[in-house]
Amino acid sequence: MRCLNWSFTVFLSWFFFISGTHQLQSYQTQVLLQLRKHLEYPTFLQGWENYTADFCSLPSTQNFTLTCENDTITELKFMGDKLVKPNHFNGFAIPNQTLSESFSIDSLITTLTRLSTLRVLSLVSLGIWGPLPDKLHRLGSLEVLDLSSNFIYGSVPPRMPRLVKLQSFTLDGNFFNATIPDWFDSLSNLTILSLKNNQFKGQFPPSVRRIKTLTDLSFSHNELNGKLPDLSSLTSLRLLDLRENQFDSELPVMPMGLVTILLSKNKLLGEIPEEYDELRQLQHLDLSFNSLTGTPPSCLFSLPNISYLNLASNQLRGSLSYELSCSDGLGFVDISSNKLSGELPSCLATNTDKRVVKFGWNCLLNSSQRQHQEAYCMDSNVNGKGPDERKIGMLIGVIGGTLVVMVFVAVGLLILFRKYCNCQTSEQHTLPKVGQHSSMAGIPSEILANARFISEAAKLGTQGAPSYRLFSIEELNEATNNFDQSMFMGEGSTGKLYKGMLDNGTYVAIRCLALFKKFSYQNIKLHLDLLSKLCHPHLVCILGHCIEGGGQDDTVGRVYLIFEYVPTGNFHSHLSENSPEKALNWSDRLAVLIGVAKAVHFLHTGVIPGFFNNRLKTNNILLDEHQIAKLSDYGMSVFAEEIEIVEARGEEPKSGQLTQLADDVYDFGFILLESLVGPIVSKKGEAFLLNEMASFGSQDGRKRMVDPIVLLTCSQESLSIVISITKKCISPDLSTRPSFEDVLWNLQYAAQVQATADADQKSDATSQS
Repeated sequence: MRCLNWSFTVFLSWFFFISGTHQLQSYQTQVLLQLRKHLEYPTFLQGWENYTADFCSLPSTQNFTLTCENDTITELKFMGDKLVKPNHFNGFAIPNQTLSESFSIDSLITTLTRLSTLRVLSLVSLGIWGPLPDKLHRLGSLEVLDLSSNFIYGSVPPRMPRLVKLQSFTLDGNFFNATIPDWFDSLSNLTILSLKNNQFKGQFPPSVRRIKTLTDLSFSHNELNGKLPDLSSLTSLRLLDLRENQFDSELPVMPMGLVTILLSKNKLLGEIPEEYDELRQLQHLDLSFNSLTGTPPSCLFSLPNISYLNLASNQLRGSLSYELSCSDGLGFVDISSNKLSGELPSCLATNTDKRVVKFGWNCLLNSSQRQHQEAYCMDSNVNGKGPDERKIGMLIGVIGGTLVVMVFVAVGLLILFRKYCNCQTSEQHTLPKVGQHSSMAGIPSEILANARFISEAAKLGTQGAPSYRLFSIEELNEATNNFDQSMFMGEGSTGKLYKGMLDNGTYVAIRCLALFKKFSYQNIKLHLDLLSKLCHPHLVCILGHCIEGGGQDDTVGRVYLIFEYVPTGNFHSHLSENSPEKALNWSDRLAVLIGVAKAVHFLHTGVIPGFFNNRLKTNNILLDEHQIAKLSDYGMSVFAEEIEIVEARGEEPKSGQLTQLADDVYDFGFILLESLVGPIVSKKGEAFLLNEMASFGSQDGRKRMVDPIVLLTCSQESLSIVISITKKCISPDLSTRPSFEDVLWNLQYAAQVQATADADQKSDATSQS
């Protein structure tokens, strides 16, 4: 009897355990379906209503990742397409970009808190709007939180310090407009803190200095002001990004392990500390567009790992030592728009394949770049922020015991004078948008292979990518049957392309690069190392490379790049009038264009410095078996015969001279145009099409110019949006061309307009039947 009772007890325990397990799975499924409803049924979750299997077995996509452990959800990532368009935010609603007025961020977070085992939560570009609810702290197991590129405003909830396990905290690209809270030292495991591209105000939070584990700190593109504190206590810090704020202190003491320091476009004063010679790990230093004075320390140029040094547009003066030495890895230097005089050191005097130096708009002797007259650099009262001013203020303070009223008046006048001078300085240093971008445009990509990725979204996007490796020439010969003609796929500006099959049966595309000039083994290797770090859903994945000929000290004989094989053809072939059965309709073309725009935007902003001048063409846009667009031949400009470099910052571009950033926008404009009119682009040429752009303004002109398949499958509003952005992209006036962020926003808006029109048409057809 006892045995029977014991067996019955075990049976009941087993039964309730199994029942509980199934109940838990069912409960989590309901939570996921509720989340889908809260997010207003995004297109990338359309298949969920018919899904009957365990959600933990759902395959990951570029928009969705779900990870389970022991039948509980531990990782949840949603990546939408609702972009935040800069300078178009009014209140908290942008038509077609935010979720609807009935959306409740409180309900969304309440539902999420029921997934108590979540360790990774990423909700990016979903159109979420409203103040962030404090109940988010209930997700006590969170280690990674990313709410980037939404429309969340207000302040960071005060009970967030309860997320003691948090390691990565990212709120980039929202509309937070309060002060940054001062409790971050409660998050003792935090390694990444990124709050960039918001509207945070106030001063640098002192508590951040006490986070010993912090490796990445990004507060850039906010409205922070005041003094920067001593940061030497952040011993684990590798990335410091405080660009485009209003900090007005002297440069702080830095931790020794920093790899990247970005402090451009603030109001920083004083001299660059000589102690920066102890930053032995530093690779990338940008102090441009501040009010720094004194002579740049010679040690900056010879730091053992320095590769990028930007001191442009400050008030630096004096002469650089002619015996100044440059580190072998220093590939880009910008000291332009200062007040330096004398002769340039020999290691900065000329541009080479190995090093680009910009030194225009100083008072340097025997210079090949445009300079000011010597008197300009002798003027010591340009910005009114010298040490004499501070001494006067201190003297007034001492005498003030008997002259209180006069002191107040003097201080008031001094403040007004400072504000006036700051305005003058700000105006002096404010350049046209294109001019500011140009500092990056001429950088040979091979010299900055070790530059750090600063986009956390980019980091998360690389998970699961094939590992990059070196190939031997023997492997490539075997894969292509000694580069037999039967494996030849074509030839472009960057060399011949062959199809190959590796030993494991994987098909690859092998590009044999045509080198128009001699490169050292080291330079080629540096560039390839940087290429290997690029990974994006809309880039053809680079799997490895092979360098043939030459040794460590010799010039390279030949370079092979091995890419994933994309079998379905290129975008151009899907626009051809000769194959109407293959031609894409308007919605599909928009999807391709959006994918390519995302890829190019990533190339421009996902790494420091960006990859520009990517020679965009419809032939270089490949489509996989699901018609997902993948851009090929990116990052190849360094191998071209000449790389155009825009000299002196602030100089208006001459006729025919384009920055590499604008080149990509211009080239993408012709991809847009070919998507509108079909292969007529290659037949008629650019000049003809530029003259014919006016025809798009009339209905008759559109009927004559636009591809009939587009006219049959588009809404007029969607078409007008794309025509408008196309005109801007190919504008002869470089300064009026849009950024890729603007291009992408307009394309996604056009796609949403088209989707609405298609849905309305389908609804009308259903009601009539």
